[in-house]
Amino acid sequence: MRQGGVEASVRTPSEPAAADTRAGPAARRSGMIELTIHGRGGQGGVTLAKLIATAYFLRDKHVQAFGVYAAERSGAPLQAFVRIDDEEITNHNQVSQPDHVIVLDPTLIGPQVTRGLKPEGWVILNTPQPAVAFAEVFAGRNVAVVDGTGIAVAQGLGTRAVPIVNTTMLGAVARVFGLELADVEAALASVRFHGPNVDSAREAFEQVRQTTLPGEFRPAAPAETNGHVAGILDADVGGMPSIHTGNWATRAPHRRQLTPPCNQGCPAGNDVRSFVEAAGREDYAAALEIILKTSPFPGVCGRVCPAPCMTACNRGDFDQAVNIREIERYVADHAPRPEPTYPWRAHAVAVVGSGPAGLSAAYTLARLGYRVEIFEGGPALGGLLRTGIPEYRLPQHMMADEIEYILAHGVLPHVNHFVDRQELHRLSTTFDAVFVGTGLQVSRGLKLGPEAGGSEGRVEQGIDFLDRVRHQDVSVKGEDVVVIGGGNTAIDAARTAVRLGAHRVRVVYRRTRDQMPAIMEEVNEGLDEGVELHELVAPLRMHEDLGRLVLTCQRMRLGEPDESGRAQPIPETTEDAVFDLCCDRIILALGQSADLSIVPEGAQVRDHHRLVGLTAAPIFLGGDVADNAGTVTAAIGGGRIAALHIHRTLTGEDLFPPPAEPVAGPDVIGMQLFAHRPRQEGLVLRPPDRRITFTEVRRGFLDEPSHRPAALEAQRCFSCGVCNQCDRCVQHCPEGIVRREGAGYEFDYSYCKGCGLCASQCPRGVVYMAQL
Repeated sequence: MRQGGVEASVRTPSEPAAADTRAGPAARRSGMIELTIHGRGGQGGVTLAKLIATAYFLRDKHVQAFGVYAAERSGAPLQAFVRIDDEEITNHNQVSQPDHVIVLDPTLIGPQVTRGLKPEGWVILNTPQPAVAFAEVFAGRNVAVVDGTGIAVAQGLGTRAVPIVNTTMLGAVARVFGLELADVEAALASVRFHGPNVDSAREAFEQVRQTTLPGEFRPAAPAETNGHVAGILDADVGGMPSIHTGNWATRAPHRRQLTPPCNQGCPAGNDVRSFVEAAGREDYAAALEIILKTSPFPGVCGRVCPAPCMTACNRGDFDQAVNIREIERYVADHAPRPEPTYPWRAHAVAVVGSGPAGLSAAYTLARLGYRVEIFEGGPALGGLLRTGIPEYRLPQHMMADEIEYILAHGVLPHVNHFVDRQELHRLSTTFDAVFVGTGLQVSRGLKLGPEAGGSEGRVEQGIDFLDRVRHQDVSVKGEDVVVIGGGNTAIDAARTAVRLGAHRVRVVYRRTRDQMPAIMEEVNEGLDEGVELHELVAPLRMHEDLGRLVLTCQRMRLGEPDESGRAQPIPETTEDAVFDLCCDRIILALGQSADLSIVPEGAQVRDHHRLVGLTAAPIFLGGDVADNAGTVTAAIGGGRIAALHIHRTLTGEDLFPPPAEPVAGPDVIGMQLFAHRPRQEGLVLRPPDRRITFTEVRRGFLDEPSHRPAALEAQRCFSCGVCNQCDRCVQHCPEGIVRREGAGYEFDYSYCKGCGLCASQCPRGVVYMAQL
């Protein structure tokens, strides 16, 4: 006999189900309920098993359903099994001692169907005869009868010779087990069974008759054997059947590797899935090594990255996305770094700019063996990481520690060394290649009228404000502050003003809150701290009145999408559409643009951001100066990619990753095979404490003796599109034709019937079925 069919969905209810007070046996009992279905091929026995399982699955039960077939096809006897439990079901063997038995074919009615049946179990029969007709066969048993064949044929389900009675019998089973008709209809609707299938189930639900037969209950006699006990040397023990059942198949299983959506969504190019998997094993050193292959800033990104990987996470469609950012932060804060490498190549590369792009390029090149020198116009390395992100988000000591690790690879820094067009040309004659990662240097202004320029420093750029706070004793105590903009700089400036004692802080943004480019967690935390958000408001002009600034604003509404895909704000025309905001200080945070004055005159930017038109060494642009992506993570990725271009230019060696496989979307993930688990969250300071200090707001995961949140959170990962050797395909294959071979698997297509059970049991979308 061979097992086949599909195991039904398994899930854990998000909250305990209400107590079931209905009288059915499956509802009354606690613990696992096991059913055996006896039928013939073509009658829909396995489908009935799946329908019963689905009805209970929709009531927040764990379920399992599968079938066992003989070598023949239509008309051959078969068995199907169902398990129902409140807990996860780990037993995948055939049912030997069922709680209840269902017989679909009248020719199979006999004492043999009750072998192993528990004394209080029900025998549900498809027969036009009354239950008392079976008093001798099932003496003392609970018996339910329904003319399933008659109902099915009357509804046009199959023929009198081969009636399809599965949906009909579902109605009878539901009535016996205490389910409601709504449960039956929901199960049928979930598999898109309508019309006569629903009508026949309803009719059987009403017509089934239940009784306890008279007589003395006697257990069924065990099956007869020929007395021969097979030995391990018998030729037929452990061998495959002589019939090559693979010839029956119309489809076959195959394996693939897809791109996890988190990997595809990471601008830095990190192998997110792999480092999360390592963290799930509590191998944090391995997790850190994986991150450091592509990024030198796991601690920085674990704090300030907008986490597009989490937005892409398939688990977000199931319960909550994996908290990847907190896992990365934990790994960076707790794992030891590997020993740095040292330059060994003759080539030397100059890096202009020490923001995330420049430092990432320097790190990548140094790991490839190049002698790297960084040229920074400011007094310290870090660029925007140092000057534009507040201490409460990115502590200076942590950022400095990661920069020191980069320098430990033999990178030589030059600070207070401004590079202009002429100096860039000189560097191109001194070094074998030059990388330019000067970021976004020019802040965007806003025409607020002639009085804005004479406001004695009370109108300033957000980047300048944040930089001053880093280096000077800045006070806005008691002031009313208005911040114009909706990005991270705007929110950082607003929250900083709160910490500096501002009386009132308002953020003015011309679109809505959900369209703000700022990290939403930062926006929410700012609102918790007392920042006010004025949505759909655009500034028009400014003037002074009695020593205060008056910002005239225009109310907006959303129109058609613009080139960014966001709805274009359009001025309102109501009487109160124009209004004034009085304040003491205005901070502009409207974004920045690149200063391209460093680019030599006549040079052109070609493919891969390479400057063409110079006679000296190749020059590559990277980070925000090249693509204006505007995030730390994208700049890190841009610097690394530029470094790989430099390496290929100097050596001819291509170290770029191969083209990515298709992304494993939620449609290929077996989410029903996973249990719901709450997301682990890092500690966060309370808003009252945050308003008065620049102490880091987000504190990360906190380990306790019996609670390791980083590992627990990492274990929630689906490992989308990538096999992690869970062996479910091996465990659930009814034919035993899936074999583990080292770290991989093989299919024996000579005996594979193409049932698809391995694919349906693959949680990660790796195993799939293809038509032959």
